[in-house]
Amino acid sequence: MNYFKVRFECNPCSEDITDLLAAFLADLGFESFEPDGTGLTAYIQASDFSEIAVKEAIEDFPMETSISFSNEFIESQNWNEEWEKHYFQPIVIAGECVVHSSFHKNVPKAKYDILIDPKMAFGTGHHATTSQMIRYILDLDDIEGKSVIDMGTGTGILAILCKMRGAGKVTGIEIDPGAFENAVENAALNSQSIFFTCGDASALADLQPADIFLANINRNVITSDIARYAEKIHNGGTLLLSGFYTSDIPVLMEAAEPLGFSVAQTTEEGDHWAALRLVKK
Repeated sequence: MNYFKVRFECNPCSEDITDLLAAFLADLGFESFEPDGTGLTAYIQASDFSEIAVKEAIEDFPMETSISFSNEFIESQNWNEEWEKHYFQPIVIAGECVVHSSFHKNVPKAKYDILIDPKMAFGTGHHATTSQMIRYILDLDDIEGKSVIDMGTGTGILAILCKMRGAGKVTGIEIDPGAFENAVENAALNSQSIFFTCGDASALADLQPADIFLANINRNVITSDIARYAEKIHNGGTLLLSGFYTSDIPVLMEAAEPLGFSVAQTTEEGDHWAALRLVKK
């Protein structure tokens, strides 16, 4: 699969700026991000790349900074090798879960050992949104035998952890074909039986309601699709959300409360990245 590697230079630059820029770019279809001291490098499938859309996002950017960008076409390659070269290192989350890849040596020991070869799919545990979702899953005391739907499963990391914790049927839905294939591969690497579907929220129509529903996506997608989520969660079930900022919570709750959801827990990590644990009445 061919990609564009797009370099964004920000002046001035801060973690808040690159985090918000990544959120804007995710809405355009960008899949992976490498922030640094002067800007951000982002990757998008060649078929999804639009210079016009990027320029419009920069023009609408709400923080005080000057952003320039350049792009480079990248032919299909060994993405595991690229991740190994650059920034994917083993990570231990909450002292209980270690996430690493097949090329790592001297991996720390933890109760839950998740093997992820990410390619271009999002979700290695390094981003605050993924690590917050992992912590929520680790904190669930009633996951044994429960059914789970993981919307926007990415690498499959959250679905895999749910199975490791004893969940019953786990279904992952992923809109990107490359990420879908990667999730299937990662489930096999971890010897976990997970049902994966390639599609968007319309794929929920064919599923039975679940006890636990996960969505680590972004605010706009969540608010657009949350009514569909609600239809696929049992009364008394749990909805775990991340992929947005603390300032987005009122907007999300405005959409969630009429559907019967109430807040059980909120968390914030890194540069105001937030997560929500909601309960459906």
